[in-house]
Amino acid sequence: MKVIVVTQARSGSTRLPNKILKEIGGKTLLQIHIDRIKQAKTIDAIYIATTTNVNDDKIEKLAKKLNVKYYRGSEDDVLDRFYQTVKNDKPNYVVRLTSDCPLIDPILIDEVVTQAKERELDYYANILEELYPDGQDIEVFTFSALEKAWNEAKLNSEREHVTPFIRNNSSYKNGKLFKSDNYAPDKNYNHVRLTVDEQVDFDVIEKIINDLGLEKDWKTYADYYLYNPDIKMLNSKVVRNEGYQKSINKD
Repeated sequence: MKVIVVTQARSGSTRLPNKILKEIGGKTLLQIHIDRIKQAKTIDAIYIATTTNVNDDKIEKLAKKLNVKYYRGSEDDVLDRFYQTVKNDKPNYVVRLTSDCPLIDPILIDEVVTQAKERELDYYANILEELYPDGQDIEVFTFSALEKAWNEAKLNSEREHVTPFIRNNSSYKNGKLFKSDNYAPDKNYNHVRLTVDEQVDFDVIEKIINDLGLEKDWKTYADYYLYNPDIKMLNSKVVRNEGYQKSINKD
């Protein structure tokens, strides 16, 4: 089975512009993110899905430098951008990640992909119940599910984000279109922020990387965050999934 990772990346973040191009130890957050994905053993290819905005020329340049594929598409219809990225490859499974999660865990990626294939699920993710740290979000779905979403999704929230149509029509949410399930940890880590939306998030990630390096697993980073109150307090009040909620409000 062919499995392709697509990670979304753009420079036009409103809260922290050019955040994925900020550097820690001489590496951009995007490079740290890609380097960790490359360690996953279940992945056949990696794409960066960015926009046609001229400001994202720098992301195309970085994709070439990192030796990963890229696609440039719509800034607003992210579902279309995502679909266009992989439509010619027609992989069996697509893994959706976002590039503002520099410490994404390659072992966790492999676990979710492997179980999705073994259980023949249309959609398998660790976000149907948000029990993993923000910054370890992994969604795995079939190309056929993505194509159906691309053809049938109509709402703003379903086009501005890739998977709401799939999630809302999945068996986990009593839908009938897609066989799905949630991948959960042994305990709740959803109050841990390992993503970068604001400057305080970047400060947290920089501190964690400086102290622990770039090769630890997600749980080591999460526990370090929890056991260091001075780090935790920096970004503990930042809202999770604020962008998606804005799209819902527009619906």
